[in-house]
Amino acid sequence: MVVTDLDGTLLNDNQQVSFVDVNTLVSLGNQGVIRVIATGRSPFSYQRVMASDFPIDYLVFSSGAGIMNCKTREILYSMNLPEPVVHEIAFTLRQLGVPFKVLAPVPENHHYVYYQHGELHPDFVRRMENYRGFETPISFDPPNFGEACQFLIILPPDPAGYEALKALFEGVKVIRATSPIDHQSIWMEIYQKEVSKGNAVDFLCKLHQINKLEVMGIGNDYNDTDLLGFVGHPFVVSNAPAELKALYQEVVSNNESGFSAAAGKVELVTL
Repeated sequence: MVVTDLDGTLLNDNQQVSFVDVNTLVSLGNQGVIRVIATGRSPFSYQRVMASDFPIDYLVFSSGAGIMNCKTREILYSMNLPEPVVHEIAFTLRQLGVPFKVLAPVPENHHYVYYQHGELHPDFVRRMENYRGFETPISFDPPNFGEACQFLIILPPDPAGYEALKALFEGVKVIRATSPIDHQSIWMEIYQKEVSKGNAVDFLCKLHQINKLEVMGIGNDYNDTDLLGFVGHPFVVSNAPAELKALYQEVVSNNESGFSAAAGKVELVTL
């Protein structure tokens, strides 16, 4: 099995997949290797940038909150935050005066309610513009939100501030990602506690009886660490943060077909 992150890894800076990487994915499929994209995007967001016949077998979406079979479009697996937990987090963030978005349950998690407080981060505004028509202002009395896929909070590029806010939320999974919009800000995402790209890939390994030592994974950001920690052959592209390049084998960047470079370094065959 091969597993690749999407933005900043398989997609180049022009939001395209190189001819080399497409050919590699086709060749791997012909050899019987299972091909997986593991992304923070929702199914809706994924389908905005990728063709329906793109040569992959599974989509791990929303950082592992769900898995879709790309041939049948069936959702195989999903994890959402239960309503009481969503309400508790939302009221805590309102008390703190922190703007946030609550994304609807999988697979409709391109719909969301939002809490606005003070001047919004430019990323917050730009993401709303990208999802115009799917937003609803939040209501707390009564709440107009319940079970949810995740929370999204956009913060300045201040790791200490992120860690301080993260420490307030126990019993859930908090994931850090670098903004795909300004490439500097921190996107803090709160999910059900078992959500991770690594756990989703583990589900697929068990489904197909594949040992994790037979899995290659590649990413470019902090939200890929669960994936990279799970697979037997982890790689990062050269445009990844220095902290990740110190931990995992580095290949060329997303603009230089880093996915194909990583695939060429491991023996990917079926038994």
